[in-house]
Amino acid sequence: MSFRLAAYAVCIHNNQILLTRYVTPTGDTHWTLPGGQVEHAEDPYDTVTRELTEETGCTGHVDHLLGVDSRVIPAAEAIRGSEHHNVGIFYQVRITAGTPRPEPDGATTDPAWTPLPQVSRLRRSSLVDIGLALATTRPANGHVAPVPTGGLIQH
Repeated sequence: MSFRLAAYAVCIHNNQILLTRYVTPTGDTHWTLPGGQVEHAEDPYDTVTRELTEETGCTGHVDHLLGVDSRVIPAAEAIRGSEHHNVGIFYQVRITAGTPRPEPDGATTDPAWTPLPQVSRLRRSSLVDIGLALATTRPANGHVAPVPTGGLIQH
């Protein structure tokens, strides 16, 4: 089983959320939140702003810790074909500067401000739904119910 600790930015402004298009190793794409793996000895708080800038060209300020999501993706559904455990730390981040641009030589492209009502019609990572649920409900325990995958919602 592989393991990944990651930090994700939930950037909501004017009833829009900032999303990026993720390109899988097989060439498939889906929308996701800016964010990524916490590097060795890196604070997740620093990870989220670093990843935001790398993936979108925008800089941001962390306003709130929203919560943590832990999920195990079965081998049959995992991108790399082996069971994978992902722990995601979600932050509400306010964009302070920059205009969205693609990640140079990265796995994400097309960062875009997406109207919230349009999100449910996108092929997207479950991370998007988790981030939105945390941002809208602000649970005191920092945890929301698992998001089922299938259809437009991917791991």
